[in-house]
Amino acid sequence: MKLLRYGPAGQERPALMDADGIVRDLSAHVSDFAGDTVTTAALSKLAEIAPTTLPPVDNPGRIGSPVARVPNFFCVGLNYAKHAAESGMDLPTEPILFSKAASALSGPNDPIILPRGSVKSDWEVELGIVIGAPAHYVSEADALSYVAGYCTINDVSEREYQIERGGQWIKGKSAPTYGPVGPYLVTPDEVGDPQNLDLSLSLNGEIVQNSNTSDMIFGVAEIISYMSRFMLLQPGDVIATGTPSGVGMGMSPQRFLRAGDVVELEVIGLGRQRQEVRAS
Repeated sequence: MKLLRYGPAGQERPALMDADGIVRDLSAHVSDFAGDTVTTAALSKLAEIAPTTLPPVDNPGRIGSPVARVPNFFCVGLNYAKHAAESGMDLPTEPILFSKAASALSGPNDPIILPRGSVKSDWEVELGIVIGAPAHYVSEADALSYVAGYCTINDVSEREYQIERGGQWIKGKSAPTYGPVGPYLVTPDEVGDPQNLDLSLSLNGEIVQNSNTSDMIFGVAEIISYMSRFMLLQPGDVIATGTPSGVGMGMSPQRFLRAGDVVELEVIGLGRQRQEVRAS
């Protein structure tokens, strides 16, 4: 299934996109997508519904994040070798974990609003994981069974706040609108191997990131298993799994987002995003 939420911010309704590309409303079957309603068990019940029995939505309008809220918005840093190199950092021997504030969550086509004083805001296309069952001390062999679905994420990052202001990376990752997710939450049966997905990002029409998840240092199963050693992953948690090379920080000269820029990104099979950058 390709699950989504449509409507004005704060008023989104749950839906799915059928095989013909028609958005169909799921409000009669689920109140929203968050927490218990994105467990693997809950999504299995939704999969039993014949899409043709659901009312079509002629003009869905705005598409929101496919999850209404997240208990945790986790990220993995430096998870592509070339990105680590362009960042001037050694390859990690274990996954580097950090968080974005849950309030950074936004829709896939909502504008990116630069925070006051931002001078080094950057882009990062990433494969996202949504957890579908409580995961604690999960083996790598079993890890993928804890996935509710996958999504496209732009891990927008203010590099000055992240790197030059001391403390944790979360400061550079958490401004409102700095976590575009979606447009879809795609269930694993439609995705297949998460370690063979093309992902790309263009800035003002120029492709600047173009890679495949096969280049990840730590794969999806290893990430989930590793994280579950240190914490209890919960249904609805989102994990951004790292970005390939081509970010603005790694360019020479460096290039950062400015008002008026247009960012477009995609993970194949998981849908496209488009964001216009605006000043605060």
